[in-house]
Amino acid sequence: MDQLLINSGFPILSVLIFLPLAGTLLLLFIKQEEVCRYYTLAITSFVALLSLRLVFDFDKTTSKFQFAEKHAWIDSFNINYIVGVDGISILLILLTTLIMPFCVLASWSYIKTRVQTFMACLLIMETAMIGVFVALDFVLFYILWEAMLIPMYMLIGIWGGPRKIYASIKFFLYTLAGSILLLVGIIWLYSANNFSFFIPDMMWKDYPITAQLYLFLAFFLAFAIKVPMFPFHTWLPAAHVEAPTAGSVILASILLKMGTYGFLRFALPITPEATIILMPYVLWLSIAGIIYGGFTALAQSDMKKLIAYSSVGHMGFVTLGIFVLNVQGIEGAILQMVNHGITTGALFLCVGMIYERTHSRELRSATGVGKYMPIYITFLAFFSLSSFGFPGTNSFVGEFMIIAGAFSFDTALQQFPYLALASIPGAVLAAAYMLRMLQKIIWGGTNNPDQSWITDLNSREIVVLAPFLFFVFWIGLGPQPFIDLIHTSVTQLLQQFDAHQAQSAVAAAGSIFQ
Repeated sequence: MDQLLINSGFPILSVLIFLPLAGTLLLLFIKQEEVCRYYTLAITSFVALLSLRLVFDFDKTTSKFQFAEKHAWIDSFNINYIVGVDGISILLILLTTLIMPFCVLASWSYIKTRVQTFMACLLIMETAMIGVFVALDFVLFYILWEAMLIPMYMLIGIWGGPRKIYASIKFFLYTLAGSILLLVGIIWLYSANNFSFFIPDMMWKDYPITAQLYLFLAFFLAFAIKVPMFPFHTWLPAAHVEAPTAGSVILASILLKMGTYGFLRFALPITPEATIILMPYVLWLSIAGIIYGGFTALAQSDMKKLIAYSSVGHMGFVTLGIFVLNVQGIEGAILQMVNHGITTGALFLCVGMIYERTHSRELRSATGVGKYMPIYITFLAFFSLSSFGFPGTNSFVGEFMIIAGAFSFDTALQQFPYLALASIPGAVLAAAYMLRMLQKIIWGGTNNPDQSWITDLNSREIVVLAPFLFFVFWIGLGPQPFIDLIHTSVTQLLQQFDAHQAQSAVAAAGSIFQ
């Protein structure tokens, strides 16, 4: 327990986790739809404001879990309620809390049926998502990990598009299959750690290499499906296309980050030797995802599908940064997780705003609308530039750090500069498909029917998009405050990883001479 900095004051993490859930219970007694919207907006906004206190009180000089809380839960199985925050999780918690109010605003006029149930799903999702990023007991983590499936299944299955049932079932089955493998790994770790589920105690242990390989594969399949990595991505386009706008934003901005967070939190510290052995395969799958996602996005005429496939490529950059195993790569990966949440979430909001006006996501229906929507086009242009990493925007910083980390990547046997070179076409493809979409919306559509009836963004829609643009430029022009938050934890993670490798090498050499 010396990894925890116990919080003896205000239990801020528990409040952040359970306030949305408690809000759901009260929501059941509200019958007026308009009141449901305002009530949910108030809850999510309060949680967002409260989460800012984490940043102000966060100690950037330690890698320990801060604001920690520990309470006994099920004594007979040594299951406890333990939560805490470190540099790897703090930005993801903030991303979650800050995006949720905008998901409510984005659904304000889009969701017209069963509004109370829809808002309840958003609040339950928020509880589960925050909980996953702070859970330090594996049972608590797994319960919250699984709890996300049901409200997201309902968001897609009830308020989704024409193929919503197919998309929701596919999403549920894929992610559940990965979760079952994760559960098997958790149970093995429980027995190997004196029947304890405390996650920090499971890290940096000398597990047998065979066990590590099986554990890594169980972790990998669970997290790779969630990311999703190529070739485990096939559930993503269907889920994104059929989900309502808020569902697409939550999927892109937060749920996909659960997988990459899992790699950092569990795969590297629990299975370090297996990570080294299987790392080349993960790296080349990342490159394959970057290239495949780029080419497939280039061929799409449905704007949601285009952005969904672009996510496969962008998340390929994130996994590339994680598994090059150096400070630049991992810090770039964490920053890019946040950047992708901001930029892709904003792009899905933009598509939703066009859909509310034209009732179509096809590029040919939206071509030329830029003539009548100058404010909308301004936002869309900046988010598109960010998506392909234009200098001065947030994604440029993240991708630059990841590629720089990939150029620095080497092993004891050889260097891999071609790994970084192989990722470059992905950046070019991203520019190609985003500029193609932008060109058609702004200048295309000369043969379209009269579109002069289309109105530009209203004040609510501008309020929704403006904060995303603010973070695009803040991270793009001044990323140091964000890097400072994660630097100590990333450095400590890699120092312990290297120390564990050195210790294993000494032990292996010793066994040879015995």
